[in-house]
Amino acid sequence: MKALIAMSGGVDSSVAACLMKEKGFDCIGCTMKLYENEDACVTDGRTCCSLDDVEDARSVATRLGMPYYVFNFKEEFREKVICRFIQSYENGLTPNPCIDCNRYLKFDKLYERMKVLGCDYLVTGHYVRVEKAGDRYVLKKAPDETKDQSYVLYSLSQEQLAHTCFPLGSMTKEETRRLAEAHGFINAAKPDSQDICFVPDGDYAKVIEHYTGKTYAPGNFVTVTEDGSERVLGEHKGIIHYTIGQRKGLGIAAEKPLYVCKICPEENKVVLGDNADLFRTEVKVKNMHWISGEAPEKVFSCKAKIRYRHTEQPCTVYVEDGDRIRIVFEQPQRAVTPGQAAVLYDGDIVLGGGTIYL
Repeated sequence: MKALIAMSGGVDSSVAACLMKEKGFDCIGCTMKLYENEDACVTDGRTCCSLDDVEDARSVATRLGMPYYVFNFKEEFREKVICRFIQSYENGLTPNPCIDCNRYLKFDKLYERMKVLGCDYLVTGHYVRVEKAGDRYVLKKAPDETKDQSYVLYSLSQEQLAHTCFPLGSMTKEETRRLAEAHGFINAAKPDSQDICFVPDGDYAKVIEHYTGKTYAPGNFVTVTEDGSERVLGEHKGIIHYTIGQRKGLGIAAEKPLYVCKICPEENKVVLGDNADLFRTEVKVKNMHWISGEAPEKVFSCKAKIRYRHTEQPCTVYVEDGDRIRIVFEQPQRAVTPGQAAVLYDGDIVLGGGTIYL
C-alpha cells in the first residue's frame, strides 16, 4: 500500500510519516508551496512556506528513506484561499482560511496528486480520527481536546475519508514530540505555528492592503440608541480592520467599554454596543456539508461550536430547504460572527458544518 504524506516541516506531519512507515506503507513525502513570503509582507522566513520548513521536511523524509517532492500550488492558493480571505473582509465577514486551505488545497489538489502518483492514502498530521461505521466513514474528535482539529475538517467527503489517514488522531502532543525526539528528527522541538500562515504577525489588514494595493475608506462608528435611531461616535479606519466582538483598537473615548456588534459594508459603517449586545441564541448557517452525505433529520439535538476555540454547546438544529440550517442554542452565545464556520457534533462524531451568515 502506498501513502502520500503531506509534510509541512513541523513535528506532527513528520511523526505521521514515521508511523506510516512503521506500519509497512510505501511512503512518499511532499510539501505544498503555497505563496511567496512577500505576499505576507515578511522577508525573514517566518512562515510555513519558508525554505527552512522545506528543508526540515526533506531532512525527515531522507531520514525515513522516503522520496520527497515540493508541489507548486501558489496559483490555487491565491485563488481559493487568499482572494477569498480578502473578499470576506471587504464584505464585512471574518473568514477562516485554514478551512479553505484544507478543503481546496490539501483535500482537493493534493488529493488529486495522490491519485496521480498511484497512492492509496493521503496522510496528514491532523489530530482527528476516522472510523468505519457500517457502510459509512465517520470523522471523530481527537481524545486530546486541546489539540483536536476536527473543526477545520468538517468538509471532508465519504470518498476522502476512505482514502485519508490521521496517524496522530489518538495521541497527545507530548507523545508526538517524544517519538520525534526518539527518532532524531531535526524538528522534534520546533514550536507550533500559531497564526494564519500568510499573516505571521497577525496584522491581516496590512496583508490585505499590501496584496490588493487598495486604501480602504474610513467611515462612521455608530451606536443604536434606545429609540432605535443611530448616533455617530467617531470615525473608523476601514471595515477590514474590524471583526465582531472586537474591543481593542477602536480609538473611541467612551464612559464604558464598547464592542463591535455589526459591520455594514454597504453603508461603510461599524456598529458598536455593549458586551450584552453580542449575545444571541439563534444562528443561521449556509453551505452546509454533511459528512454522512445527508442530514440526520429535519429537527435534531446536538452540540455546535461557532469558532475554532469555542467549546461546543447544546443546541437544536432545524434543517431548512437546500443547504441551510438554523441553530438554536440552549444558552446565548457571545460574538456569533458571519463568515466563521458552525460545526455540529454528536458526542465526538462530527456531523458536518457550514458558514455562519447571520
